Order: sequence, then structure tokens, then C-alpha cells
Amino acid sequence: MTERARVVRTIAAGLLVAAALSACTPRVATRGNLVEDYRLEQVHTGTSTKSDVATILGTPTTVSTFDENTWYYIGQRVETVAFYAPEVTKRRVLRMQFDPTTSTLTDIKELNLDDGEQVALVSRETPTLGRRIGILEQFLGNIGRFNDSAAGTTTARGAPVGTGGVASSVAGGNY
Repeated sequence: MTERARVVRTIAAGLLVAAALSACTPRVATRGNLVEDYRLEQVHTGTSTKSDVATILGTPTTVSTFDENTWYYIGQRVETVAFYAPEVTKRRVLRMQFDPTTSTLTDIKELNLDDGEQVALVSRETPTLGRRIGILEQFLGNIGRFNDSAAGTTTARGAPVGTGGVASSVAGGNY
């Protein structure tokens, strides 16, 4: 084996090892507004207003549907390693409540999984009009629908292929 072949083989082996190790590096994704502790320490109940909170923490992830004075900051950090399922490494849900008259912050609460409620999903399907067509009916229904438009053929209704029913009726043809 020549010296050059040995160098190429060593470089190829090094690249293979580097690729294998980089596949094991976790991919980290932050979703939502994950409020860090140092920013949360800058917000104080009784003195901070809505605009102060929005400046320090950013806009809320969501505002309560029935009370615009309740803001939620929801965020999570997810790590994915190679082909394994994603794992939530950090999750934070903050509820900020404001006084409706003065817009000052009255309460900060960090919510966890015990504060949530399970929602039962309904497995019903919405009925639709029409009937279901099987694969055999779909296949047999398309037989004879493919005509050669270059040869000037017409459809079953007598309209030239490619003009469509509306265009041929406007031009005086039948559709």
C-alpha cells in the first residue's frame, strides 16, 4: 500500500468517525416563549404594568379567551438524539393576572401538569353527502375518458376535447 493510499484511508476513517459522533449530538428546539428566571425576576406584582411585562418578557403566548387581563407564557425545550423520540427537557407555563382598572400585575403563577385538565376527545366522524367509491369503481369509471386531443376527437357529449362544456356552449356547441 502506498503512502498516499494510507493517508486517504486515514482521512476517510476520520470523517466516518466524525459523522457517526455528530449523529449522536442532540438537536435542541425551543418552542413558544420559554421565560428564563433572570427575566422573570425583573417583573414585580403591584408595580409592573402590562406594557412593562410585554417589554421584559415579550408578548404573551396567548391571552385568556374570556378575560383579556390574564396572560399566559408557554414554552418548552425539546431535545432529539439521532432517531429516538423527542424528549421534553424543560417546560414552563406562567399565568400573569392584571388588575382590570390599573393594568398592574396582581399575580404570577407557574402552572404544572397537575394544574391541567384531561380533555376527552370525540371519535365520531362528520357525515358527508354522497357515497364512497371503491378502488375498482374508480378504475372502471375512468375507462374511456382518455381521448387523443391532437386527433380532434370529441367527448361523449359532442364537445371538442379541451374546450370544456361551458366554452363550447358559449361558442354555440352542445355540452
